[in-house]
Amino acid sequence: MRCLVVEDDPDIQADLKRALEAAGFVVDVAGDGDAAWYAGDVEDYAIAVLDLGLPRLDGLSVLRRWRAAGRAFPVMILSARGDWTEKVEGIEAGADDYMAKPFQMGELVARLRGLIRRGAGVLSTVVSIGRLRLDTTRMAATFDGAPARLSPLEYRLLDYLAHQPGRAVSAGELAEHLYGATESGDANAIEAIVARLRRKFGPELITTRRGFGYLLDAAA
Repeated sequence: MRCLVVEDDPDIQADLKRALEAAGFVVDVAGDGDAAWYAGDVEDYAIAVLDLGLPRLDGLSVLRRWRAAGRAFPVMILSARGDWTEKVEGIEAGADDYMAKPFQMGELVARLRGLIRRGAGVLSTVVSIGRLRLDTTRMAATFDGAPARLSPLEYRLLDYLAHQPGRAVSAGELAEHLYGATESGDANAIEAIVARLRRKFGPELITTRRGFGYLLDAAA
């Protein structure tokens, strides 16, 4: 899953990036409101973590611009102030959740995963696709009840497809969520990962819809 972290404090930004990457996210960062607004407007994110006290353009203005432009990805607001009026203002501007600083990183990660699950209509932390089970908390998989060995890229691909039930996802979209903006990833790289997963779990697990992309077959 690709996440945008918007935070102007370099230490907090680095801590967030490190913790979210350890939790399996692909992380882009922005240090001011203008950069955040542009990134959220042109890139494809599964979720954003947005600080309110930003230089150049404040966080609420960034959020309102995203929502006015039709950008619907979930947004978690972070703020140094815990004032309830600010929380209300954030929710009314289009935020999906709110945490006051200081916060526990583990709670933040859990809430972000919850927002992504709810947005996808996935209610459990364990996602079942036929004989495959993905434990999104432990970032682990089983197949026919036995542990399945997955590389980080293989897990991220399965995790992203599992949160797009019934929708064919293009190779380009998958590459963005597996590699982010700074790493190299193209259709050939995605095809190679899909081929490896089909060898491990059977060719019927991931279906290709020509001209549209890949999707998981729940009956596999």
